[in-house]
Amino acid sequence: MHRGFGAIAVFGLLGCGGEEPAAVRTPPHPEAPAQAEGASAAAPATPAAVEVPYVDVRRRLMGTEFVIRVVSDRADAEATARRALDVVEALEAKLSEWRPDSEVSRINAAAGGSPVAVSEDTFAVMGAALDVSAASEGAFDPTWAALRGLYDFHAESPTPPDRAVVRRQLPFVRWQDVALDAEAKTVRLARRGMALGTGGVGKGYALDRAAELLVAAGLDDFMIYGGGQVQVHGARPDRPFRVGIQHPRASAMIGSFEAHDVSVSTSGDYEHSFFDAEGRRFHHIVDPGTGMPADRTIAVTIVSPSGTLADALSTAVFVLGADAGLAMLREHRFPAEAAVIDRDCVLHLTDGLRAGLRFEVEL
Repeated sequence: MHRGFGAIAVFGLLGCGGEEPAAVRTPPHPEAPAQAEGASAAAPATPAAVEVPYVDVRRRLMGTEFVIRVVSDRADAEATARRALDVVEALEAKLSEWRPDSEVSRINAAAGGSPVAVSEDTFAVMGAALDVSAASEGAFDPTWAALRGLYDFHAESPTPPDRAVVRRQLPFVRWQDVALDAEAKTVRLARRGMALGTGGVGKGYALDRAAELLVAAGLDDFMIYGGGQVQVHGARPDRPFRVGIQHPRASAMIGSFEAHDVSVSTSGDYEHSFFDAEGRRFHHIVDPGTGMPADRTIAVTIVSPSGTLADALSTAVFVLGADAGLAMLREHRFPAEAAVIDRDCVLHLTDGLRAGLRFEVEL
């Protein structure tokens, strides 16, 4: 799908005053996830629908539900899909900052001290995270985790964090203070009080690794859904997979597009938990420069061959906003297409995505 950037198509998006999705959403069942999310595909040009053989496996991992749908009638398809989820589970054990025995937790515990030796996986995730941090000038920053605990979305009556506490923690959010040693495969945080969080990049990397296992096993047609991100490879026998883009302020899809061998990641202020206070929305995507929820956009969808990149870039563009975010993608020649909905509910589309998008809302 990636064609390089030309002009950016811009559309006014109606329905921003309408019904909002629930504060906490359950991941849809990916028949394709596109269809489950309202982006129904065109009917096949045959008298009867083609019966599609598939297997579904699912497992609670990385704080969300991972679902793999493989289009195959092979006897070993289900077992192979479960092995792909085993890969994700093994990565969670290394990358989760919530598990005290993970490699990321060991890095955090050693902050300000000696470098920590890590696996190839953890080192690759941190390298990709810092690459996007540098390109976005810190709009994406894996050291955001120094702010963890300031927002309690699960309280009975959630309240904004104390601004003084936010300011006190901000000096510990600085991606430049993460040191990687490629030869020794070590990671070091420069100062005590710093902490890494892989929430904006780890799921995308896990999708890439799970997809690699399926392809290596000869299963070429599948979709993997995990935490607001979809990985698509191959196609159905009767038609391509389609993926939908959620309207951020209505229970509808903006549109859908055919997806081939790409990962689609969405960051939105309506995802997971949020609350409204002080005339603004408090949500889980924090601007590392201010410690407050990013407010230049309300939703960003990134389409890229790399799940790792799609995951990190959707967060970076969300924080930067439409103009700066799209300029970053263009300047650094990231293999990515984007749909950005700014805070005025204006939709910005890169040419490659606009060419294949079938709109399902009034503009």
